[in-house]
Amino acid sequence: MTKTSPTRIHVLDTTLRDGTQGESVSFSVDDKLTIAEKLDQLGIDYIEGGWPGSNPKDKEFFERARSLNLKHARLSAFGSTRFAKYSVDQDPNVRSLLEAQTPAVCIFGKTWDLHTRKALGVSEEVNQTLIRETVGILKRDGREVIFDAEHFFDGYKGNKEFALRALEAAAEAGADVLCLCDTNGGTMPHEVAEIVADVRSRFGGIIGIHTHNDSGLAVANSLAAVREGATHVQGCLNGYGERCGNANLATVIANLELKMGFEILGSENLANLTSAARFIADLANLPIPNDMPYVGASAFAHKGGVHVAAVLKDASTYEHVRPETVGNRQRVLLSDLSGRGNIFYKLKEHGLEERLSDEQRVGLLETIKQMEHEGYELEAAEGTFELLVREALSPDLKFFEPVSIETTTRMSDHVSSLTTATVAVRTAHGHHTATETGNGPVNALDVCLRNCLSQVFPAIKKVELTDYKVRVLAGEKGTASKVRVLVEWTDHEKCWATVGVSENIIEASWKALSDAIRLELMRLYEAGGHEVARPDVL
Repeated sequence: MTKTSPTRIHVLDTTLRDGTQGESVSFSVDDKLTIAEKLDQLGIDYIEGGWPGSNPKDKEFFERARSLNLKHARLSAFGSTRFAKYSVDQDPNVRSLLEAQTPAVCIFGKTWDLHTRKALGVSEEVNQTLIRETVGILKRDGREVIFDAEHFFDGYKGNKEFALRALEAAAEAGADVLCLCDTNGGTMPHEVAEIVADVRSRFGGIIGIHTHNDSGLAVANSLAAVREGATHVQGCLNGYGERCGNANLATVIANLELKMGFEILGSENLANLTSAARFIADLANLPIPNDMPYVGASAFAHKGGVHVAAVLKDASTYEHVRPETVGNRQRVLLSDLSGRGNIFYKLKEHGLEERLSDEQRVGLLETIKQMEHEGYELEAAEGTFELLVREALSPDLKFFEPVSIETTTRMSDHVSSLTTATVAVRTAHGHHTATETGNGPVNALDVCLRNCLSQVFPAIKKVELTDYKVRVLAGEKGTASKVRVLVEWTDHEKCWATVGVSENIIEASWKALSDAIRLELMRLYEAGGHEVARPDVL
């Protein structure tokens, strides 16, 4: 049974602190400031900006963050309880938290007796003093204090009374939130539910949950905690974090709001969830996995012909929520699993649904299946699909034919390699040849082809290659393996991708390059104003 209570759940995003502890995650200070603004716009309640006492970057962040004009979120600094060797007013970590001047402060303290004995080497009484004094000095300075009970679930299972007494020390000192942390990420959802329920029965105020994904259960554990009364949830929007990461807030937020009836961001902000997640991923230079729930590119993608046929009639047959609610979109993929519904859907996307006969659609489907068998993949190469459609509509329409292509690369000691390409093509206006140097053979071929054709079709000058990817399809053949080349293009108004396959990487690249230009020429021709060479001329 799901909750329908309007209880407000507060969310703390720790991308800028715990998230940066993930492998390959690194943000500049400017990145962190930009992300903080984006999280604020999304409607996140708390933004944990870093640990000001741990490194110069975080210290600079908090100094510059004072100029941020956050409309909703409260900025939080992160740190630990004081060290036993310092008095609380002389502890460098505590002083850095105060100097950060954030409205909220999140501190972690030990709640597992194993850690107090082996990591801190102090008694339980001293550990409680560290907690009380650190919370107390921050409260006296007017800060909202979130107490992160580190390793709480392991501590509770190891020595329940010790863990609860640590919470009592924080609560008695005035902590605003008691956040229970599954720091090692090994607790099961039923354990989280039982332990949170017990804590909720013993403590008033706000109970929080902070989970890690080492068992693949961070989201499930967060939801289990909320069901038992936690109203403060911590995590990272894309699940970044140490080891296997933190709870993915994109998934947590969507589930709480769409499935469990809680108020988190509100429908207007929730519709920005996908764009915010992808924005942060771009700054992290870590693409969101396609299969990430709610915000991934494949979250609402359909490939099987039976699925597509049903979705065309009623999207709810294979979609648990409307993609628009989280700012995503429905996609239909093309492959050897495609049915006629896939083809019709893609034709409709390109505004071509009424132009192909049933016979032509069947022929197009068979062509796609054969190409997939040969190693082509059209899921990402929608430009290649559009070209196939346009060629089916106008099979005699030819703009150019290659006469010859040649590339040479010279390398010598202490000198950068130099690649030269020569391309000759035939159009209705005759032969055109260009020789150019480039950063490798593909770049040189690209420049040559566009220089040849721009003599006849000037609009081609503005077309640019923006990305180039190669995948080996049959690795057991080593360097003789078949490769698939995906090339992405833009004319500064729209983007498209084309694909080529061959045992020869240059040939595969040429196919993708020439098909992209062919598609643009067909679009321009249909828009009017470009002369086309007829087959008999070529």
